[in-house]
Order: sequence, then structure tokens, then C-alpha cells
Amino acid sequence: MPETPATPVPTAPVFPPGRYGHRRAPRRRRPWVPALLVVVLLAVMAAVSYRLYRQYGDPNYDAQVITYTEITDSQLVLDFRVTVPAGGSATCVLRARSRDGAEVAREEVRVAAEPGQRHLTARHRLATTARPILGEVLRCRPAD
Repeated sequence: MPETPATPVPTAPVFPPGRYGHRRAPRRRRPWVPALLVVVLLAVMAAVSYRLYRQYGDPNYDAQVITYTEITDSQLVLDFRVTVPAGGSATCVLRARSRDGAEVAREEVRVAAEPGQRHLTARHRLATTARPILGEVLRCRPAD
């Protein structure tokens, strides 16, 4: 019985020397570079989060709307309650919106508590550019 020739084992291609340029040696990996980038990214994210918390998320300054009344085409009277540190003051951003959700008034109002008082009630008249249906306190922060 005739023997069949063995099939050759595939090998890496052999290129003629100098025809395709020099082959690059594999680069040495630097595992500390991605780790350093991750650490820097986490530090930046922590700094931004801290700054935003200090600017917008101070739990010592909390506000809630009690009611909004005297709604006309040009005004809205907003009653709201603010929690501040004892005897402190706050600057609150008030807003009125129309039926379609458009902002028709926005004002910053400063409110101050009596010494030893933490909760205060305030009333403010917002002048509007159209008929409002909703009054809101967006946020309160320490007064400048």
C-alpha cells in the first residue's frame, strides 16, 4: 500500500528580508499607567462631588413650599418654610412656572432666622411674565 505524504504543519509566514520594513519588538507593558489614571480620575471625581455637595446639597439648609396664593397674570405669592442653622440666614431661589412648564419668574430671596431659631416661615411675591400655576423653592444655601 502506498504511503501518503504527511501534510506539512503550518508555520508563521516567512517574509523576504528588507521588503516589509523592520518588525517591531513587542512593547513592554506598564501596568502602573492605567492604575495611575484610575486613581487620578477617582480623585477628580471626588473633588467635583465634594464641591457640588457644598454648593447644592447642604442638609442644614432645607426648604419646602407651604402654599402659593394670589395667583394673577402678573404675580404669585409663595409661602415657604426654611430650615437653617440656629440664628443663621439663607439665600433661596424661588421660581414660578406656567401651565406648559415654562419658567415665568425666578428670584433669589434672603431670609434670616432670629437668634436660636432654626425654622422660619417666609412669604414672597414673585412678579411673573405670564399666568403661573406653580410656585417652587429650587434650593437654599448659606447667605453670602
